[in-house]
Amino acid sequence: MRLRVEGGAALRGVTRVPGDKSVTHRALMLAAICEGVTEIADPGTGEDNLSTLRCLTQLGVDARFDDAAHFTVRGRGLHGLVAPAEPLDCGNSGTTARLMAGLLAGANVAATLTGDASLCSRPMRRIADPLCDLGYDVRVGEDGRLPMTIVPVTPADPDTAVPSRAVLKIASAQVKSAILLSGLYRAKGTEVVEPACSRDHTERMLRALGVRCGSSGHYGQPLAYADSERLPTVALHPPTSALRARRLEIPGDPSSAAFLLAAGLLVGGEVTVERMGTSPTRAAFLGVLERMGATAAARRRATLSTGEPVADVCVTGALSADVTIAGAEVPLVIDEVPLLAVVGAASPGRFEVRDARELRVKESDRIARTVALLSALGVEVEEREDGFAFQGLGGATWSDFRFDGMGDHRLAMAAVVAGLAGRGVATVSGADCIAVSYPTFVETLVSLGASVKEAA
Repeated sequence: MRLRVEGGAALRGVTRVPGDKSVTHRALMLAAICEGVTEIADPGTGEDNLSTLRCLTQLGVDARFDDAAHFTVRGRGLHGLVAPAEPLDCGNSGTTARLMAGLLAGANVAATLTGDASLCSRPMRRIADPLCDLGYDVRVGEDGRLPMTIVPVTPADPDTAVPSRAVLKIASAQVKSAILLSGLYRAKGTEVVEPACSRDHTERMLRALGVRCGSSGHYGQPLAYADSERLPTVALHPPTSALRARRLEIPGDPSSAAFLLAAGLLVGGEVTVERMGTSPTRAAFLGVLERMGATAAARRRATLSTGEPVADVCVTGALSADVTIAGAEVPLVIDEVPLLAVVGAASPGRFEVRDARELRVKESDRIARTVALLSALGVEVEEREDGFAFQGLGGATWSDFRFDGMGDHRLAMAAVVAGLAGRGVATVSGADCIAVSYPTFVETLVSLGASVKEAA
């Protein structure tokens, strides 16, 4: 699918975005091992989340997509998952594959995980190795990629089992969450130590379900602890009774909201996103925008049943400052870097990203593809192994560019935002992939006043 994007339109209004994709994955998996029926309210309904739902049905779970506002999951309890008859197809969803590996390893359920061509090109040894270190049998191909197979092992004797401690080489919410999910089945506690903070959705939801799961102060103030000698640590105590189903409310996805907020900022409009997730480990992109000169306002703050904080958020102002994204901040804005680079292109300041090699193994090589997008906008970019740097243009001076999303939803949406901010008409090819995370992206933009439509 190709999109025709006309620049110059003012974007104004109040809207909502789909439920947080990351939180929805976790809600589905935890609901599957609860006792009773869980209603998941306002979930993400993109292809990635539907991949998780389909995998759960193969594991014997009655998981249903009722409508755009609800999933219903009839849990089978901690030990009720059954081995699937066929490999679990995770589609394009790395979160599905990696978290499911931890859940199935802990539950001692035999299964093979696979996915589409893009997912099968992404590294999986980062999941398999730490799980194997904890005594599980998780196998990947010689190239360290999918398919990944969980082989049942003889459960450890509860009387001799020892606490599990995993020290991660990279800050990864997916790796951390896989270990925590496996820890629900261990006789004693599980501790995960990260080199920097990653998203803490799993910990919040476990606590909401009554599981003892402590987190160090880093996760409440990630950047304030960035120079601390102590490392971010999560300690899980396995449940002593069944997990009971409850209604799980999903916040609006901040990574999706970022595109609307940035578009409003770049065209001088005013877009407010209601009930956006504002966890410090997810909404750090707002801090980056503020360092660039914008003003982010958050109103009607609340906390949902999943333990997730939300607020109505609006970003306004003029861009004026240099900004560098590096170190502990990188995992907090890993999904927003391509979009922030587009905002940086319209700023008069210098924009630099360092310590972000992880971007090379996302749905695409997001360093190379972001550089390609910036080049299409007329920006001279220095590409580096772990990031890139450039001097902003001092405004959205570009016009009539073409860009191919090439299967990466974040890049395709960033290109659409660039088109809205620029002059003339932009053409974004390969836009079908946007449905992975934000199926109603174009519809929402049009409702705010944008001129975006499918090209002939």
